[in-house]
Amino acid sequence: MSDFPPVPLTLEGSAVLHQFFRFDWKSWRAFADTSSYSESYSESERKKIVAEFISVFHGLEKSTDGKVQSALFSQLGHKGDLIFVHFRDSLEALNQVELTLAQTRFYDFLTPVHSYVSVVELGLYESTRKTYEAAAEKGLAQHSPEWNAEITESLARATAAMAPRLFPGMPEAKYLCFYPMDRKRDEQKNWYNIPFVDRQRMMHDHGMIGRRYADQVRQIITGSIGMDDWEWGVTLFAEEPVVFKKLIYEMRFDEVSADYALFGQFFIGLRLQIDKLTDWLSGKL
Repeated sequence: MSDFPPVPLTLEGSAVLHQFFRFDWKSWRAFADTSSYSESYSESERKKIVAEFISVFHGLEKSTDGKVQSALFSQLGHKGDLIFVHFRDSLEALNQVELTLAQTRFYDFLTPVHSYVSVVELGLYESTRKTYEAAAEKGLAQHSPEWNAEITESLARATAAMAPRLFPGMPEAKYLCFYPMDRKRDEQKNWYNIPFVDRQRMMHDHGMIGRRYADQVRQIITGSIGMDDWEWGVTLFAEEPVVFKKLIYEMRFDEVSADYALFGQFFIGLRLQIDKLTDWLSGKL
């Protein structure tokens, strides 16, 4: 394996955008008082603003095949109030979602505090080794046209087999947890200097922990190298929030996390069906 390229193959799927907003409660509550119209008229305007946003969001919520591709979450803590998560087929489509939401009057009460751009990614350490070995057995020179064709064919087969995971719908879970992460690249610990076979072993062990929680947590890993400030984003969905703590805590004891992982901020939210937005604005979940 030391003669093979050190870079594991990956599959890429949906483009993903996480948006984090602070809601301007003060301006929203003062809307009636600051209007030049009567208070009842201003309340009517607030209803129109909410109704417009709900209608627009409904238009973005599902794909033509009924798959949920945009979801809203009520955020806990001081970092913000609302989280929007969008899955689309391209960055252009994600940008259109941003622009569409920005045209609504409700958007005037939202202040962006954070965002994250990435694409669904499946790492292929196991199949990378098999693909490289098969190409070598055929006597193909690395990065030659024949080598590249072999790799492309292998990735195409894997993409077809993994399509449901690469282009997922939004899980209908009650809780969301999101955090970005890197692999260490310092003088003492540098993930990218480790031999391929050792990285493959560590990632296999790391993945086995996640599999034990598969019936409780839906995990979507997204790659963001060249797109955002961290290398990966991790989005977890579950019906019970404590399982996030248990899963992440256990994973920190394995070698790849204990020695080579760096974590960014954590964000947690509760699923907010768009039709319940009026209740949320009244202080009720």
